[in-house]
Amino acid sequence: MAHLLVTGGAGYIGSHAVLALREAGHSVVVLDDLRAGHADLVGDTPLVRCDVGDAVALEGLFRERGPFDGVLHFAAYLNVAESLARPLDYYRNNTGGSAALLQAMIEHDCRVFVLSSTCATYGIPARLPIDEGTPQEPIQPYGASKLMVERMLGDAERAHELRWAALRYFNAAGADAAGRSGECHEPEIHLVPSALEAVAGLRDGLQLHGTDYPTPDGTCIRDYIHVTDLADAHVRALEALLAGRPVGARNLGTGNGTSNRQVLDAIGEIVGRPVPVTLAPRRPGDPPQLVADAQRFRSEHGWEPRHSDIENVVATAWAWLRKWKGL
Repeated sequence: MAHLLVTGGAGYIGSHAVLALREAGHSVVVLDDLRAGHADLVGDTPLVRCDVGDAVALEGLFRERGPFDGVLHFAAYLNVAESLARPLDYYRNNTGGSAALLQAMIEHDCRVFVLSSTCATYGIPARLPIDEGTPQEPIQPYGASKLMVERMLGDAERAHELRWAALRYFNAAGADAAGRSGECHEPEIHLVPSALEAVAGLRDGLQLHGTDYPTPDGTCIRDYIHVTDLADAHVRALEALLAGRPVGARNLGTGNGTSNRQVLDAIGEIVGRPVPVTLAPRRPGDPPQLVADAQRFRSEHGWEPRHSDIENVVATAWAWLRKWKGL
């Protein structure tokens, strides 16, 4: 059993990772400022409310709640469009906050780090599917801010013997099958929960951004990975690092692309009524296609995305929305 710090553990992906870590027998402390997280998602896991970039608060946390065997880092801003409008906020929070966290770890002799990274570091990929050798050329500050953190990890490995994983995942979606956690963004920015809110009458329809992409039906194609599969991958990466095995930067995805229209069709089938849609222009910073080649992580760690078919993604997200909103 390891004693772990999970930053952003009251958020969407972080809270699912906390569930998986605890089910694996690990002890967890959550750090979250609750600007986007929800204390209810943490349950009885100890929660420390502070900003991940607050060096004084981090010093107190490591001194009073440690020693920690490892850190899993989910605390970041993630809205691509917002990053274009407020780039400095993203560099300050995502890159600067990560630097403060790594500094606190090194000062307290904690040398295991798992980063929630992103396929946005690749930008518009030169080839599909995207493997780890694909050039990283982000086209928006969100992806660039995460790429800088990955580079910091390599530098910290060389200077401070840090053992690390940067898990570049594609489109996280779905919810815990037992209804313990799910997406709670306000406002919601992701396609699956946004479309479900529209079909439930919680918003005035859905804007479908871009129908003229060079794809079979003209809409963006994404690789949807169920959040439960992501949580499992984080546990596997952490345990590999604790055992002294290297991980490094790895993709997490299914290798299967689903277009926006296909997602909306799946929602209509499962909910039983169509999603009300308004066509809208493309959004800046949206590549036409992002599909993962995750064979390296699968072969190295015995991981399989067992929950990530689009029907299960939609069904679990729909069940969560109904519970969260009391529908």
